[in-house]
Amino acid sequence: MPVTASTLEVRPLSRTLKALGDETRLRIIALLSHSELCVCHLERALDLPQSNTSRQLAVLKAAGLVESRREGSWVYYRLSPQLDALCDSQVKALVAAFASREAIRREVARLLKACGPDACT
Repeated sequence: MPVTASTLEVRPLSRTLKALGDETRLRIIALLSHSELCVCHLERALDLPQSNTSRQLAVLKAAGLVESRREGSWVYYRLSPQLDALCDSQVKALVAAFASREAIRREVARLLKACGPDACT
């Protein structure tokens, strides 16, 4: 029997790597590794407009990397559990690698400042 993409089950990993092939989406994953966040928190931490942030979140959601929930007029995102073991290990490795990067530290500091009681108003 010939070996094909479906017999190797590479589609989940391929989908994950394609979604992660963007600097902004990698930064979002790094921030979401800290906690569930509202779109406005991500906008402020990344210093990006809402439309760009939402577009990048949609790509990550379509790839199964993040999931969302609505609370009133706000949408909150969190990392999705990865059912594929290889995808799970790749996401965990990225999160660990970015945790020590200075740029991510600055974004986390901006995020913590943005997450005050009036952040979503």
